[in-house]
Amino acid sequence: MSAVLESVDEPLKSPRYRKYVLGMLVVVYVFNFLDRQIVTILAEPIKNDLGLNDTQIGLMTGLAFALFYTILGVPIARLADRANRVSIISVALVVWSGMTALCGLANNFVQMLVARIGVGVGEAGCSPPAHSLIADYYPPEQRASALSIYALGIPIGSILGLLAGGWIAEFYGWRMAFFIVGIPGILLAVVLKMSVREPIRGMSDPDGRAATSEQPPLLDTLKILLRNRTMVHLAMGGALTSFVGYGLGQWLPAFFIRIHELGIAETATYFGLVLGVASAVGTFLGGTVADRLAKRDVRMYTWLPAVGVLLAFPFYVVAMVSDQPYLAIAILVAPSLLNSLWLGPAFGTIQNLAPTRMRAMASAILLFILNIIGLGLGPFMVGVLSDLLAGPFGEESLRYAILIATVAYFWAGAHFLLAGRSIRADLKNAEGG
Repeated sequence: MSAVLESVDEPLKSPRYRKYVLGMLVVVYVFNFLDRQIVTILAEPIKNDLGLNDTQIGLMTGLAFALFYTILGVPIARLADRANRVSIISVALVVWSGMTALCGLANNFVQMLVARIGVGVGEAGCSPPAHSLIADYYPPEQRASALSIYALGIPIGSILGLLAGGWIAEFYGWRMAFFIVGIPGILLAVVLKMSVREPIRGMSDPDGRAATSEQPPLLDTLKILLRNRTMVHLAMGGALTSFVGYGLGQWLPAFFIRIHELGIAETATYFGLVLGVASAVGTFLGGTVADRLAKRDVRMYTWLPAVGVLLAFPFYVVAMVSDQPYLAIAILVAPSLLNSLWLGPAFGTIQNLAPTRMRAMASAILLFILNIIGLGLGPFMVGVLSDLLAGPFGEESLRYAILIATVAYFWAGAHFLLAGRSIRADLKNAEGG
């Protein structure tokens, strides 16, 4: 039986083909974040056109989106651990792309909120099955690097979202921006389904242990994953890092437009090309450097993220108190790189720790925790703080709301360091299981 499985999967083990699969998944993830983050640069014109406040913007871009995105991610991941993952991603891509285009038709807060929830529903079907696919195409010692390359979809998609949203809105309005970025994703879904093949599970595991294993019951799966101390600390560290990342990612463009009076297209260009590239470099280096250093000590998968978030904090403080917008943007390059180092090591370690039939679910649980806290509460809490501080500080309230949010980096760093205390034993247990 094992010989038959090996012969069936042999073409899929081609280095060229697996690079193509990874490349396609990166493009899909670029569209995922392009459609998710375009609302960041469009927040100010949407607010002015629809008459919204900062709390409503934070709810629309953060909490409401994240609730549906994370809650639906669990049953979709459960399905992905036993069904065709390529089909799931293809259908999800059609849904979130179509709902992005519908955002351009919104005439009030409720309509925009419903459309953004629809984007979240679709995007729930992307990363858990994609992580599981990558884990089947790449062996354990290459997964942090492969998943850091996949995670490049975050900064690249954010860059394109900022640039496309900012420049299209500048000349044609924010509604047209949603139409133009949403529709191409439907065509990409067709290409994905036609060109990417579903591998047999466990294809790249050295022992091939789970190619024929059955999926355990949901409750048992949750118990196994949540009992793993390394997974829990990585999830919490990633969640708190995301709390700052999503919170600042949503509100920094508005801060520079509102406080420093930069134009929307100018802000989009600086944040896209300067900070977006820095974030991409950090994302790529996080996985590749961690995979190399981990050959000597696997704790580097947790130490590198800890160093990144703790060093990022002072740079954000200096940038936010600066009265010079271009100096502030230059300073923000460093933390944009540093706070991206955790992605590849965390997601790669999670896939190495999880049993093969639980990999999509492990990814979904990680995404559930970090997106409820990060994507859900980050933009929302910064918006609420900004409104609460508006009385004593006026428009400057957004500056202080952002500064308060960055304190969460210390909590995040503590969780990454705690994960380092258990990672060696947990990885050894996973290899033995």
